[in-house]
Amino acid sequence: MWESESESVGRREYGDGVLSSSKQGVKTDGFERRDQSWYVATDIQSDILVQVGDVSFHLHKYPLLSRCGRMNRFIYESRDADLNKIVLDDLPGGPDAFELAAKFCYGLAVDLTAANISGLRCTAEYLEMTEDLEEGNLIFKTEAFLSYVVLSSWRDSILVLKSCEQLSPWAETLQIVRRCSESIAWKACANPRGIKWAYTGRPTKVSSPNWNEMKESSPNRNQQVPPDWWFEDVSILRIDHFVRVVTAIKVKGMRFELIGAAIMHYASKWLPGLMNEDKADEGSNSSWRSGLHMIVAGTKEDHSSSVQVRQQRLIIESLISIIPTQKDCVTCSFLLRLLRMANKLTVAPALVTELEKRVGMQFDQAALPDLLIPSYNKSETLYDVDLVHRLLEHFLVQEQTEPLSPSRQPFTEKNTYEGNPRSNAPNAKMRVARLVDSYLTEVARDRNLSLTKFQVLAEALPEFARTCDDGLYRAVDSYLKAHPTLSEHERKRLCRVMDCQKLSMDACMHAAQNERLPLRVVVQVLFSEQVKISNAIANISPKETGESHYQPMISARKALLEGTPQSFQEGWATAKKDINTLKFELESTKAKYLELQHDMENLQRQFDKMSKQKQSSGWSSGWKKLSKLTKMTGSETQDIGPQNPTPVEQTRKTARRWRNSIS
Repeated sequence: MWESESESVGRREYGDGVLSSSKQGVKTDGFERRDQSWYVATDIQSDILVQVGDVSFHLHKYPLLSRCGRMNRFIYESRDADLNKIVLDDLPGGPDAFELAAKFCYGLAVDLTAANISGLRCTAEYLEMTEDLEEGNLIFKTEAFLSYVVLSSWRDSILVLKSCEQLSPWAETLQIVRRCSESIAWKACANPRGIKWAYTGRPTKVSSPNWNEMKESSPNRNQQVPPDWWFEDVSILRIDHFVRVVTAIKVKGMRFELIGAAIMHYASKWLPGLMNEDKADEGSNSSWRSGLHMIVAGTKEDHSSSVQVRQQRLIIESLISIIPTQKDCVTCSFLLRLLRMANKLTVAPALVTELEKRVGMQFDQAALPDLLIPSYNKSETLYDVDLVHRLLEHFLVQEQTEPLSPSRQPFTEKNTYEGNPRSNAPNAKMRVARLVDSYLTEVARDRNLSLTKFQVLAEALPEFARTCDDGLYRAVDSYLKAHPTLSEHERKRLCRVMDCQKLSMDACMHAAQNERLPLRVVVQVLFSEQVKISNAIANISPKETGESHYQPMISARKALLEGTPQSFQEGWATAKKDINTLKFELESTKAKYLELQHDMENLQRQFDKMSKQKQSSGWSSGWKKLSKLTKMTGSETQDIGPQNPTPVEQTRKTARRWRNSIS
């Protein structure tokens, strides 16, 4: 048991934690154990057998009846004068606690420690060892030790709360859990400068020392206590007791960032698969961890028993319920990993929805690997695309309700961020747009992903969220690769999600030679790029010479390339090599087109000459004359009013009569 100033006072008042009774009904030197039975070391033969679990106690009636009210009822209310056996299967604390209570009844010294006080207190309540039977009975003494010794010590409060896990509901009824939780909360919220008691702290790379050896590691006056000093000690508690402690800490007014960090630390210990870190505790041989049973599923393929699955589900549901409501109290990566496990273990839908809303508040801080959540609901798609769409909708709703949030920086940068937080708010949608485009590129490779889901997710963001559609073009191209059987109409429908005018030069060059794109889209890409070039040339001032004009364009191009995903740039590396070849082919095509046009004119002239030589029939000559008259008088008809018949009209009438005569 660890010493502190309060503990020393308590030990002086309560006989150094040793209980004894002045009255002894049966003189004895102690108890003796033989196999699974306890015997009193005395010359008087025992007259009652008490069975607690699989352990038997051969005792005497008088010491028990003088201090245990329940034993009085068992014996006198049974109406059996020869009753010599009592079975106590529901005794809290088990055989160990009853052994201490029996020793107290015989007047033997009993050592009270943080490890046995909770079980002994519950056993005393069960046996009804009250002051009505004897002054200074076991209930009074154990209650005093709890109040004056245990609750004044940081370590003892945690150990007693840990020991209460096997004493439900007695520990709850006797307010042991509540009082220990309040004591831990008060000490956790204390000013770190005033902490004088020992604590475990964060585990080091070397195996953690035993708690019994922590007296030497108490903080010195010059030692600076970190604000998260209590994380490691509190994380050994069972989930329901951890919730009680965190709830009490919230009431005391601790910063929500520290509460969120404590929750993440607890999850990393009890759910190692949730985080990538937390390998520092492996190989630790601490004595306090010997009784800690981790409830985790080591790998995805390792399906534990239904009991462990229920306990894991309980841990996740409890952690979701105690996460502070303030934004950025935990990282978005932690929330997404928690959401992944919640979907896998079929957590309550209401809590999953609440967790999705929390992720939506910080969706601009998400990373692509955390978004690739498998579809656990027997969906056809490999990844849960509907889940990401819901997260995006929650983000957009949050942005509309709080367009200028005072806390936009990521969790990890909160302590070092010194800029204006509101200046970062408009960039949230742009970060989300890049994230969604990268996500679409990954999920587009799934052949079971429908075109509708792809289109709905791509069009969920407003147009101004994307200043460049290169990432979206990359996703469209990946979808076309994975779905080669799309019809022409479906390909056109797919390409409507991107704006050709927002493509960079490299994207346009890649799209111009992309055979998977519809022809109309390729034309739109070329036309938009031509318009950009024309506008750029038109904006050049004649006085600007040299390369001074191209410097802004080059810097803008570099900034654009830096803003595009790295994988997208690598995908176009081979396309850039063919740019010069494509330009040469375009010039060759133009030259061939001019040659063909020249040849066409020559053929037309030759055809006209041949047609003139073959004007032998009157019908053809009449048509030639008619066409000539029409061409000659066509311009005159525009200036002459419609009052008198024109020569053309007379010619038409004559020609009509002539055709009639021919027919």
